[in-house]
Amino acid sequence: QVQLVESGGGLVQAGGSLRLSCAASGHPFSRYSMGWFRQAPGNEREFVAAVSWSGGSTRYADSVKGRFTISRVNAKNTVYLQMNSLKAEDTAEYYCAADRDVSMVRVGVSEYDYWGQGTQVTVTS
Repeated sequence: QVQLVESGGGLVQAGGSLRLSCAASGHPFSRYSMGWFRQAPGNEREFVAAVSWSGGSTRYADSVKGRFTISRVNAKNTVYLQMNSLKAEDTAEYYCAADRDVSMVRVGVSEYDYWGQGTQVTVTS
């Protein structure tokens, strides 16, 4: 089992940047693919970005391509989400998640096994 703790959320103006971090503990971090998801009030949780166990493969939601970058440092048991050119519609609670299946980089909420508690990102226009 792995425990996940997100940090780095906050209030930012449109066009600004934030970097989210997710620190993992417990089971060896490199045995998981990692993802970021978000959920705005009244909406379902949605995929944002994911990275393979090695960091060599990534996937992004169309809505964030070219603006967000996911990365990981296995030696630090940490995955990051660099968010640039933020928009009001990026406002949401952001969650880090771990997927035990490392054979692929997946985008489905139900495919991830462990979740953090979330960190709030609010973008003002």
